[in-house]
Amino acid sequence: MTIQIKDLGLQEYMAIYDRMREFNDRRDADTDDEIWLLEHPPVYTLGLAGKTEHLLNTTNIPVVETDRGGQVTYHGPGQLIAYLLIDIKQRSYSIKKFVSLIEKSIIDCLCDYEIKAERLSGSPGVYVDGEKIAALGVRVKKGGTYHGLSLNIDMDLKPFEGINPCGYEGLVCTQIVKYKKDIVIADVKRKLSQHLIKNMDQSSGVLSDVA
Repeated sequence: MTIQIKDLGLQEYMAIYDRMREFNDRRDADTDDEIWLLEHPPVYTLGLAGKTEHLLNTTNIPVVETDRGGQVTYHGPGQLIAYLLIDIKQRSYSIKKFVSLIEKSIIDCLCDYEIKAERLSGSPGVYVDGEKIAALGVRVKKGGTYHGLSLNIDMDLKPFEGINPCGYEGLVCTQIVKYKKDIVIADVKRKLSQHLIKNMDQSSGVLSDVA
């Protein structure tokens, strides 16, 4: 089964949210898996376990309730989103293994930039020197996944101060540009895609710029 990699550019959150659910609802055993790469305009998203007490000072940034796992996070320009529309039932992946493969892909990608990243026990996501650089949140329905990961590249981190990121008070967020000054988002897209395909045990992936 091939993974189709689609670069969708800058997209409003709700439009993509609806599109993900529609894709998952209509897919069947012959549907190729897809990974959507994109950025969002500023938005806070609150997962199924989300508690409004973790919204501290959201100012004029919209807050959207969503059906992914996890608490609250922030999305904005300069952050790479990868939405993973994967049939884990056909691949015989547990959700735990699937999450582990996502984290490994991010860590491998950061290693390409000589950034040493790691997992923290009991706290999904990827961290550099104790600061969060990537967040995860997925939903599994009928054996198919949607939602995925966000990787901070070169963005305004200040909105993270308006929440307890992922429900952790005092958690500091970081980004690639802190460690790699000349970072280019298009390059990160390419590298992350390669690692996601490799770690999902795919022999090939197809990149297309389909909006």
